Amino acid sequence: MFASPEQFAALSKANIEALLSLANTAFASSERLINLNLTTARSALEDSVANTKALLAAKDVQELASLQSSLTKPVLEKTVAYARSVYEITAQAQEEVSKLFEEQISEANKNVSSVLDKAAKSAPAGSDVAVAAVKSAIAAANSAYDSFSKAAKQAAEIAEANVAAATDATVKAVDAATAKPKKVA
Repeated sequence: MFASPEQFAALSKANIEALLSLANTAFASSERLINLNLTTARSALEDSVANTKALLAAKDVQELASLQSSLTKPVLEKTVAYARSVYEITAQAQEEVSKLFEEQISEANKNVSSVLDKAAKSAPAGSDVAVAAVKSAIAAANSAYDSFSKAAKQAAEIAEANVAAATDATVKAVDAATAKPKKVA
């Protein structure tokens, strides 16, 4: 019933591997976000310089208004693309962390079930009811966790669909607004 040194070492090794996997996921996601931010900042700086030069080269107010209108759409499209990229990176990291967490929960459940089975075999007569109650409580907790996990996944899918719909609607609204150039008197 007591854990042997080998079992303790195996458990410690599994926990360290899980922590390393979690750390690797965090570092990989951070690295992707940093690269995205650096690329975006470089692109924004280059675009700002080019746009400023174009605006300064405008000869009259009409040309200036036309340039401003034409420069709005690419900036918005890049902003939407950036937001999508950030969302994808964070969603992927969350998915990897959730997968790791689910694996840890599954392994813990197996270990608890194994310990309960060993305890039931060596338990005194009449303790079957207590062992059954503990197993029932564990089964109920697992069922609640599965329900929560499924609900969280559905919520994530709905959020992803809403983000996609909102960004598409934003791009369409800007397309409609920039399609009709404003006349300046």
